Amino acid sequence: MSKLTLAQLKEDPIVQGYIEGGNKHLEAIGYTEHGLRHVGLVSHIASNILEKLEFSQRECELAAIAGYLHDIGNAVNRVSHAQTGAIMASNILERHGMIPEEIAIVIGAIGNHDETDGHPVNNVSAALILADKSDVHRSRVRNPDLATFDIHDRVNYAVERSFIRVYPKDRIALEITINTELCPVMDYFEIFMARMLLCRKAANFLETRFELKINDVKLL
Repeated sequence: MSKLTLAQLKEDPIVQGYIEGGNKHLEAIGYTEHGLRHVGLVSHIASNILEKLEFSQRECELAAIAGYLHDIGNAVNRVSHAQTGAIMASNILERHGMIPEEIAIVIGAIGNHDETDGHPVNNVSAALILADKSDVHRSRVRNPDLATFDIHDRVNYAVERSFIRVYPKDRIALEITINTELCPVMDYFEIFMARMLLCRKAANFLETRFELKINDVKLL
């Protein structure tokens, strides 16, 4: 059994194929970008959150791995993609020789990252939730026609900046800048309230608190 690293996973063509394939499937049904840019960013942020909170180096690496693999279930179907992805990840991690205890942590995080039925079940899971839900930005919108934007396209396109800032022993703050000429702040809450409540649970699990600031105004 080995101490699998993110760098090793990135060299696996099956992992790359699942990520890129899932992203193409979501594009076909009108979803925002969920490809290598998204999973790479989520991987980095999840690891960075635990590092800032002074968790072990290995937990930070497991968060990076979970972040990179968290959306591979989209290669099968968007519905229940978290649970499907956890099973797919389990097979990949077993093949790479990861120890079962670490596999359980990673697949628990992947299987619980979606706001429809997810819960923070371990430190890696909590970090993944916060990292995933923080990636809201116009670069994720793939529809070139503003006139046909749905609310998800409109909200993401209106976000000019999104950054998650960790204040150790105090709070984790999601700071967002929205162009209100393109989208009112209320639209953000209409589609993302469940995500923000899950972020609050995740921050609480990490024994800190969640703060949401939009256009420099504290809203949660």
